[in-house]
Amino acid sequence: MKDTLFLLTPGFLDGDGAPYYCPYCTIFEGLLSLYPNLTSQIDVKRVAFAKPRADLLALLGAEHQSCPALVLGAPLVSPLAGVQVNEANGRWFIDEPQDIGNYLSLTYGIPRPH
Repeated sequence: MKDTLFLLTPGFLDGDGAPYYCPYCTIFEGLLSLYPNLTSQIDVKRVAFAKPRADLLALLGAEHQSCPALVLGAPLVSPLAGVQVNEANGRWFIDEPQDIGNYLSLTYGIPRPH
């Protein structure tokens, strides 16, 4: 299984006002545009804003449905400096944007976030 990056589909509704986008997910949309080869190395799934978010729920449980989230395809063999990795339902995942960026940099060789 590849690492899977979950992002909210932009243009979602949440109460009053115009449609929204998630600013943290948009960081990774931009990153994928800058480094398109990354999309062949990881899976990217865009999910609806409304909960439950079935794909995340199935992998990580009800407590871990926030986006962006990177679900690792395999457990880490050793810790990565600057990356907080969590575990739920036997799956390893990262749900902090800076940590996701650091992981992608260390694992896939793209520049790191500043």
